[in-house]
Amino acid sequence: MKTPAKLGVVLLTALAAACSQDSGSQKSAEAVNPASADFQKQLLKQLIQAQPGDVIEIPEGHFQLNRSLSLNVDGVTIRGAGMDKTILSFKNQIQGAEGLLVNASDFTIEDLAIEDTIGDALKVNEGKNIIIRDIRVEWTNGPSTENGAYGIYPVQTENTLVEGTVAIGASDAGIYVGQSRNVIVRNNRAEYNVAGIEIENTIGADVYDNIATNNTGGILVFNMPNLPQPGHSTRVYDNKVFKNNTENFGHEGTPVAAVPAGSGVVINSNDYVEIFNNEISDNDTANVIVSSYFAAGYYTDKSTQENFDPYPEGIYIYDNTFTGGGGSPDHMELKALKIAKFGLTGSLPDVMWDGAIDSAKMVDGKLPDELKLCIENEGAGIINVDLQGGYKNITTDISAHQCSLKKLPQIVLEFDQPQDEQKAEEEVADA
Repeated sequence: MKTPAKLGVVLLTALAAACSQDSGSQKSAEAVNPASADFQKQLLKQLIQAQPGDVIEIPEGHFQLNRSLSLNVDGVTIRGAGMDKTILSFKNQIQGAEGLLVNASDFTIEDLAIEDTIGDALKVNEGKNIIIRDIRVEWTNGPSTENGAYGIYPVQTENTLVEGTVAIGASDAGIYVGQSRNVIVRNNRAEYNVAGIEIENTIGADVYDNIATNNTGGILVFNMPNLPQPGHSTRVYDNKVFKNNTENFGHEGTPVAAVPAGSGVVINSNDYVEIFNNEISDNDTANVIVSSYFAAGYYTDKSTQENFDPYPEGIYIYDNTFTGGGGSPDHMELKALKIAKFGLTGSLPDVMWDGAIDSAKMVDGKLPDELKLCIENEGAGIINVDLQGGYKNITTDISAHQCSLKKLPQIVLEFDQPQDEQKAEEEVADA
């Protein structure tokens, strides 16, 4: 959760001068001995000499790299032999922070692993038509504040697909999509990160068929101030979000460090968010948390961006399966609340809301229908902790939230064709 900065090319000028131009659209590192330092030199050469349309293939092997990689050419594909077969290890990194930094469009990366980077593992900055598929990013020492902040990290992108990836051990977010437009995040697994999957200040995202477990918070949909755009319109559905109870190991003072351990799905300050058809279970603080920016204690920061809206509005929770959760909340205040309202053996309801409402938008004493928090979920309860009222009128009355909202449209990426349609087109072309 940080403001992106323009980052320069990390390849050495001396290396660029020493590199000779290769021809052909297929470039392979197969001839390089994986155990030798020549592999790193060859890969850096391929990246700096890449041309649009190139496919850089990295063979099976465990490769030790000590310098960041960078790509600044549109239309390039980087492909390994599989996320458990092609492994780029940065355990002994001495230069740069990222594993791979990409400033390019029409970029695809697939079938490899990036391990133990000093900073972010895979960052894609300001590109369009991005495919991140079957990638594993991991800090192999387990959860640690010293790990890199972000695993898979597309930021300020447009038309982005993240699928089939695995993210483990990030000290901020395992899979993070920030300040982007038109995004699909599907079929991924995020585990032992502070935030498993995070959508932040992004317009139009579908997050589905993912597994988020053993994180501090499973799936986060956030808005933060002082970023290029506010986010809205995210659908979180058909995910399995369970046992996200890992102690928060984020860096002190960062927004993610305020996420309570035991958080399933967390919405903070974002608008028009749907949570539906998920299996959400055994998250010790709450299965779903809906909160304003104020809930994290950042009142003074609102003044740093005059038009920042700190209130979550137009939130629709329906048709989820909730099991367990809320039985052992993080933070002493929440523990005391649970005991006071539900006893030693009780649990907080599935949905916890801080109750913050923008009074300037109220009409006849209530929010317009389209800005409400609506819950149509059999068996689900809510607790409004009344943050604005100083926690004096805490209530579990769900009646004001028994409503429905207009459903959001599906996110469509032009390059994301169903396999049967793609096969049919290929057959027609071959004929």
